[in-house]
Amino acid sequence: MRIFPAIDLRGGRVVRLTKGDYDQMKVYSSDPAEIALSFQNDGAECLHIVDLDGAREGKPQNAEVIRNLTKVGLFTQVGGGIRDEARIVSYLENGVRRVILGTIAVRDFAFVERMAAKYGEAVAVGVDAKNGLVAVSGWEETTSISGLDFCAKLRDAGISTVIYTDIGRDGCLSGANIDLYRALAKVDGLQVIASGGVSFESDIRALAQMNLYGAIIGKALYEGKLSLIRAIALAKGEET
Repeated sequence: MRIFPAIDLRGGRVVRLTKGDYDQMKVYSSDPAEIALSFQNDGAECLHIVDLDGAREGKPQNAEVIRNLTKVGLFTQVGGGIRDEARIVSYLENGVRRVILGTIAVRDFAFVERMAAKYGEAVAVGVDAKNGLVAVSGWEETTSISGLDFCAKLRDAGISTVIYTDIGRDGCLSGANIDLYRALAKVDGLQVIASGGVSFESDIRALAQMNLYGAIIGKALYEGKLSLIRAIALAKGEET
């Protein structure tokens, strides 16, 4: 299993929200590149970036910061406000390895199908859910769409990777929703990356045992609750 340490950007700074609430924001650094380098020094090979301003505004707001972060050399995936092909192309041309579509996947599913056919594994979808229902527009609007059903629909449309975030646990340091990811792991042909509340070594062990594709760790790293070095080793099955 791959570990994706997370950098969430707002105004060019590294921040974390609690349950997706922009009014519950904590700033951890004004130097995102320094954070990315520290992750690399701890053995990270992957990096998950979210443009929180972009997710809220509907268009990327931290593109220059993200461009600089790709220079660190990690496998970088980026989400937040990517709602047209021009932005997909721009990110991919500037070093991003995988772009994550969010709100647009709900608003214009045909667009997702076209982008999956054209860019293959370089396009993923972020499925963010509150109480099992898909949320959009920076998590500020909840739909009536089942997150689990939507993942299966995405797979059938040619999407190979889904980042599934349990918003109710995101930033709470309460542990991952293991039962949820166990159900998602049964969606054949889909690479699932767990996100939201991954905080303990037991989370990493449980998710790795499911043969999940990846897990994103955010606040637990910044608050010193979880060691990135240890998490990577557990994900690879090198420690127990």
